[in-house]
Amino acid sequence: MRIRTLIGLAALGALFVWSQAEVEKPRPGDPIGHARSIDGDSLTVAGREIRLRGIDAPEFNQTCRVNDRETACGKDAASALRNLVRAGPVVCMGEETDRYGRLLAKCSQAGKDMGAALVRSGMAVSYDDYPVEEAEARGNRRGLWAGVFDMPRDWRAAHPAPRGGASAPPASPAPANVPVPPKRP
Repeated sequence: MRIRTLIGLAALGALFVWSQAEVEKPRPGDPIGHARSIDGDSLTVAGREIRLRGIDAPEFNQTCRVNDRETACGKDAASALRNLVRAGPVVCMGEETDRYGRLLAKCSQAGKDMGAALVRSGMAVSYDDYPVEEAEARGNRRGLWAGVFDMPRDWRAAHPAPRGGASAPPASPAPANVPVPPKRP
């Protein structure tokens, strides 16, 4: 009788531990931990690196030109994402990973799509997911669209760096391949 009692108690203990693990599992859409920005389009949440789906932001060391002055647009983009992350809990949803093992996800803060906010403010460009927000930023000359800049993917191609290493800033300003849009009438 004593062995049955011990087996029963062990089974109940195992069931309790399993049920607590199931209750504690994050569900899609739940905040999954503390968020920290890495650069203008990447962050970590609960230690997992996440790349915001549908946008591309300047690299951290990338510079742009506004009114014939060099600006630190990569640092500005990272600061914009940092401000969104600081505003409160971040919820990310995604299933795919990129070639670097980062989760590709749409993230929101207080119900607002962070990718849309970055593109709308001109701190990132759209990869087909946010054409309306990009047109708004471009038309109002916000962020990157206030001057001239290299598209982030073109800048990365011209300034290769090993994964995890910081890209070196250009030795001299390279000609920008994105023209300033004409002013609205």
